[in-house]
Amino acid sequence: MPPATTPEKYERLSRPQQVAEAIKSWVVANGWGPGHRLPSELELITRFGMAKGTIREAIRILEAQGLVKSRTGPGGGVFVHQVSEERAMALLGNYFYFEHLTIDDVYQIRQALEPELAASLAGRLNDGQLAALQDVMACYAEPARTAEEEREQHVESLRFHALLAEISGNPLLRFLIRFTANMLAEITVSRRLYAQPNRELWSSGLDYQSQLIAALRMGDAVAARQIMSEHMKNAHRLMQMQETVLTQRFLPESEII
Repeated sequence: MPPATTPEKYERLSRPQQVAEAIKSWVVANGWGPGHRLPSELELITRFGMAKGTIREAIRILEAQGLVKSRTGPGGGVFVHQVSEERAMALLGNYFYFEHLTIDDVYQIRQALEPELAASLAGRLNDGQLAALQDVMACYAEPARTAEEEREQHVESLRFHALLAEISGNPLLRFLIRFTANMLAEITVSRRLYAQPNRELWSSGLDYQSQLIAALRMGDAVAARQIMSEHMKNAHRLMQMQETVLTQRFLPESEII
């Protein structure tokens, strides 16, 4: 829980923000982990020399960041809280909502990270983990018949990559790949890129994933890296084409407002 500000910026923060940053530094300095109860409100007032309202606002700031959690009743208080991956992704997603990410932005990250992830997992997956990947693939073993099935299958195919990331054991790599997969799913759904079924995207994706599982099972890191790299390049190309087809059209007279 490192401070989010530099000393120069600290002085420009409001008093509640300054107290929130000071509490974060205090938690780190004492090595308090999730579940540790913070000192009482009166103790915080005394320690920081601030009014009750300032202390309460500081706690609300930390709660909004997901770093503390308040509980009422017997045994209640304010406790250090570990931010879940899902909460962190949602907060980061709020930021990128205003950045208007593109298909190119997402695949630039995927092409850099996912081939190395695949190589690192070669020969390390047990039968249960390999079976779990195949179970995900079973969700889109047959081509979609409707736009809604196309949407569901696209999201499930991204879950295959998120599952690989979860298995990796590298928390940073896991987070980054899961986040980019979720952002791509959001772009696909929000822009309705699934509206026109794409048989080539479905069949090639399924083929690459089948090849990848075989390479992972055999422990062939070179092949796993190459297969994932080609998979990302091909998916990028087809998603770009899908976006072009669905966004470039004449304006129908019936839609003039």
